[in-house]
Amino acid sequence: MQYEVASCTIQYSIFGIVISSVRENDLILRKRLTTQIWDHPSAIVVAPSGIQVSSENHNEKLLFIVIVSISSDLEMSAFRSKIVFRDPVPSDIEVSQSIEAAPIHLIAQEVGLQPDEVLPYGANKAKVCLSVRDRLADGPDGNYVVVTGINPTPLGEGKSTTTIGLAQALGAHLNKKTIACIRQPSQGPTFGIKGGAAGGGYAQVIPMEEFNLHLTGDIHAIGAANNLLASAIETRMFHESQQSDKSLFNRLCPADKDGNRKFAAIMLKRLAKLGIAKTDPNDLTEEERSQFVRLDIDPTTITWQRVLDVCDRFLRGITTGIAKTEKFERQTGFDITVASEIMAVLALTTSLRDMREELGNMVIGMSKNGNPITAVDLGVGGALCVLMKDAIMPTLMQVSDKFFSDLFSMNFCI
Repeated sequence: MQYEVASCTIQYSIFGIVISSVRENDLILRKRLTTQIWDHPSAIVVAPSGIQVSSENHNEKLLFIVIVSISSDLEMSAFRSKIVFRDPVPSDIEVSQSIEAAPIHLIAQEVGLQPDEVLPYGANKAKVCLSVRDRLADGPDGNYVVVTGINPTPLGEGKSTTTIGLAQALGAHLNKKTIACIRQPSQGPTFGIKGGAAGGGYAQVIPMEEFNLHLTGDIHAIGAANNLLASAIETRMFHESQQSDKSLFNRLCPADKDGNRKFAAIMLKRLAKLGIAKTDPNDLTEEERSQFVRLDIDPTTITWQRVLDVCDRFLRGITTGIAKTEKFERQTGFDITVASEIMAVLALTTSLRDMREELGNMVIGMSKNGNPITAVDLGVGGALCVLMKDAIMPTLMQVSDKFFSDLFSMNFCI
């Protein structure tokens, strides 16, 4: 029997199975096929004419296994790189829109991710679950190349373009499994004179407009978390200036209908910082209650500013609290979102639990007694972490020049 498929001929006889007419120079494909059917009782011969599989169990089941094994991995010829280079090189957006992007689930499959480790965000991007690190913890390490500290040329060839160009050279032309890791771009430079940060020319992330604009909203999550903390600072200062210790304590630890009070877990961290080992709110002395409820933030020491992912120079210095309902004014300002300390925490964190700890330890200023005030003291560490729970997962996209070493189209029927 003989089966004709898109890229090869599969023959089945009493002598075994012969896969022939595979692209003559595609040694990567032959290696992959050899690996995939090695688990079955067979003797495999790789020859110029193809791959021969001789087996003691010559039956349709083995043939089916071979065909399905090939088909499941080789469904993607339509997305093999077909870049036609033009001179002069068109604009970045023209290059990006001239290249057909592969479905992101196939990109994930190519790099070895399992379906339950990928959360698609549309057709061209996806989040990668951190659980993949646990699955691959015992696997061999790859090589790590750092591209940094480059002043761009007049044509804009800087860190991103160099990184992506290097990844494409290794992956598309040397057939190495390569992943480029770059940061998400800020909308400030994107809409300024600098422009986007997807790379450039034929070495860029595609679709570049999706990469440069919002992407999966991680920078917006940073902005929301940063500004939540900023609002908590002034809200706490307002309430402490207007209420007694008793009133503040009743708000922080309200009694239930039976008169019982309970500390939230984050409050226990605050108590531990103060050196108070008690766990029952009713056991606190008047002095301990005052220490617990009052942060006494010194407004002149506050370093935490609000953020916005736009270059708006007129917000660099502002005055808050000028509404008639407020009791005090304060000089502050806006930074660009990616300058937030939360951005640094996100870049360096190792897990959701670690991020929760580091977000809580961020210092926003000092008390009037000279003690550092943290997000934990303000009781918002958990809220910040919840806002960042998706941002911690890396985003998967694709580059313009890619070579799927062993993925191409095969339509068949059995």
